[in-house]
Amino acid sequence: MSVVLLLNGPNLGVLGRREPEIYGTDTLADIEKAVADEVSVRGWEVVSIQRDGEGELVGAIHEHRDTTIGAIVNPGALMIAGWSLRDALASYAPPWIEVHLSNVWAREQFRHDSVIAPLASGVVVGLGAFGYRLAAKALLRLSAETPDRAINRAD
Repeated sequence: MSVVLLLNGPNLGVLGRREPEIYGTDTLADIEKAVADEVSVRGWEVVSIQRDGEGELVGAIHEHRDTTIGAIVNPGALMIAGWSLRDALASYAPPWIEVHLSNVWAREQFRHDSVIAPLASGVVVGLGAFGYRLAAKALLRLSAETPDRAINRAD
């Protein structure tokens, strides 16, 4: 059974209640179900992890590095200075997609740079919870193109 890692960073555990005018009303459980629905067409399952601490996210990446076909990662504010998260993702071989609910480039200047985006297979921003579905579709496509789970992120 192939498994997708759905990794969500700080403050994303309170989606649906946290600034719904920015992040929408979908809860993390709603997002988990949507991703599971998308990948189920290939018989894949989802393991969903949300942590507020960077070290816990790093541990989750290392724990699942050899057991997952790909990942969807919303690092939250750790995109800005999550260097240990970046290093862990650099050693994660399967394709992974960075996702942000809001359009980070339409917000405060400090949100305009992601330290992890250059490592990602792709980035989805500003499409709310639907962005996670798009990321799941991208993983399905990338997996079909790279059955050995390796992908050249420099392309």
